[in-house]
Amino acid sequence: MTNQELFEFQVEISAQDATSEDTDQMTRQLAEELRDTEVESVSLVKDGNAISGTKSADPVTIGALAIVVLPTVLPKVVEAIQAWSLRGQGKTVKFKGKINGQMIEFEGSAENLEKLIKKLERGKKKK
Repeated sequence: MTNQELFEFQVEISAQDATSEDTDQMTRQLAEELRDTEVESVSLVKDGNAISGTKSADPVTIGALAIVVLPTVLPKVVEAIQAWSLRGQGKTVKFKGKINGQMIEFEGSAENLEKLIKKLERGKKKK
């Protein structure tokens, strides 16, 4: 294991006219694809409150993934998310987390997120 700081962030997924079941299926599909990359971990975001009428002891927030990556792997993960989001119509991906010690919230293309991350990395190197 390396001493590099890990990047932790969440990805929230939505799509036009998608049911909660559709969104859950898309989220689980993206999680599986990301597990095939070099992420440290990817998991469904756990929600503290069970949905009324369900028996789940460990409910999840539909459409949300928690991802942990090394800085060197982040561009590959962003590319994987971008490729995934381009398959199908109307998918939206929102990123939220701590990158280079700064909290970011971003909604848009994975390409624009990658530009933002590079800008944050340049800012960190100048310090």
